[in-house]
Amino acid sequence: MKYILDTHALIWFLEGNARLGLTAKKILSDSSSELILPAIALAESVWIVSRGKTSIPSVDALLKVVKDDKRISVYPLDSDVIEKSVKLASINEMHDRQIVSTALVIEGQGNQVALLSCDQNICAANLVAIVW
Repeated sequence: MKYILDTHALIWFLEGNARLGLTAKKILSDSSSELILPAIALAESVWIVSRGKTSIPSVDALLKVVKDDKRISVYPLDSDVIEKSVKLASINEMHDRQIVSTALVIEGQGNQVALLSCDQNICAANLVAIVW
């Protein structure tokens, strides 16, 4: 199983935020979990940290954690993800479309995936398995 990280899942896990779902926390704490971070979720996380909206001390600290965690692979915002995102009209936000599209592209490559997210738009779209 490959777990796709939403922006909130990443930030709340790193902060130790109680809003992180218990199942998501267990997966993110498991040293054997295979984690995929969509490039757009990383970019959004960097933006949030740079604006001082988290307890993460700096963008450098965030990037170091992501780089040093061997379980995390950053998935590029490539043409496959963008093409798929255009078709996801049921999801309002561009970033959310691209996160879900990343999960769908990886699933389309024959992988079993689940998206770690509590975003209401993503959950309501019911396009990919959600874990929280």
